Amino acid sequence: MSGAPVFGYVPERMSTIEQTTSAVEPASSDPPGDLVVSVVIPCLNEEENIEACVRAAREALDAAGIPGEVLVADNASEDRSAELARAAGARVVHEPRRGYGSAYLAGFAAARGRYIVMGDADLTYDFNEIPRFVAELDDGADLVMGDRMDNIQPGAMPWLHRYVGNPVLSGFLNALYKTGVRDAHCGMRALRRSKLELLDLRTPGMEFASEMVIRAAKRGLVIRQFPIDYHPRGGESKLSTWRDGWRHLRFLLVHSPNHLFLVPGLLMALVGVLVMAAALAQVPVLGRTWDLHSEIAGALLVIVGVQVVSLGLCAHAYGLYFMGDRDPWFDRMRARFRLEHGLLLGGVTALVGFAIAVAIVVQWISRGFGELGEERLAILAVALLICGMQVFFSSFLLSIIGLRRER
Repeated sequence: MSGAPVFGYVPERMSTIEQTTSAVEPASSDPPGDLVVSVVIPCLNEEENIEACVRAAREALDAAGIPGEVLVADNASEDRSAELARAAGARVVHEPRRGYGSAYLAGFAAARGRYIVMGDADLTYDFNEIPRFVAELDDGADLVMGDRMDNIQPGAMPWLHRYVGNPVLSGFLNALYKTGVRDAHCGMRALRRSKLELLDLRTPGMEFASEMVIRAAKRGLVIRQFPIDYHPRGGESKLSTWRDGWRHLRFLLVHSPNHLFLVPGLLMALVGVLVMAAALAQVPVLGRTWDLHSEIAGALLVIVGVQVVSLGLCAHAYGLYFMGDRDPWFDRMRARFRLEHGLLLGGVTALVGFAIAVAIVVQWISRGFGELGEERLAILAVALLICGMQVFFSSFLLSIIGLRRER
């Protein structure tokens, strides 16, 4: 896949790893097997803070007797960040493509420790927490999250982020994916490096934080969390409240086709069917008899609903075959229904609509091409024809997307 990013994804994800791997500064002589922890710090113009962060991480490792390295993923900084990080004892990997996720992908590709501990380069996190993260990983966790929400120091987080943005986005993420993570956007977390291939992380921007939690939950990884302190940052924040908030929300939605497509689509189709049935049967509703205009509205709801459901099924298939998603419900449906079932359903629906249309035309002809008096049936016929064709051709599209599993 090439071209512009789709839904926030970077098509040439592997090129980032290949590019940054060659741009990593030489590691120490320690063999990779001796390193327990790689502390990965993304950095963009943080010359005010990066030296202190690197030294704090290095001192925390040494104090706890944990064999490890500090790796700074420099994200095309225009100041002396990389130079200062190197002087403080970090290994530096250069990632020219800007983005929080891009920096971390580069850092992960270069990391050699058994565990990866993530922390920002802005002095907001206490790297003395590293041993606690390592202890949780030693105890069987796959992903360990920090929880800042009860320990935010004065001035560390804007009220909009603290009381609206983070609770709403974390709550929405848990509602969709049942992760149980209270602070889904905490920048200090740790994971097993061996799980990176399973996670298959891709996003280049701030939504990388959500992607990690979502994919860990979808893969059934063991996720744990514990409270940590959150301190005021040093220097200027790189976070854009509305842009990054929207990117997180967009990412949550596009990774949940059920809530983005299937549920709204089925609701629209169901309401449309009920409205059309009431109009066709001339059943009084809310004290009135619904007529032609109500049936037209119902038909539109049915047509749009069927199309949205079709898009949702295609999104499910794309996620399954191209993004490594797992969905037990979709797997069962895929095993039970084939292309031929969709073609049969679409064909029969369209055929019924066509038969009704033919009957109306025959009756019209028999009346000497006079006034067309079957408007309600005509609307029903058109709706059935359109929905049948949608189902018919969407079935082919699902089959085309599914060709990947046959390779």
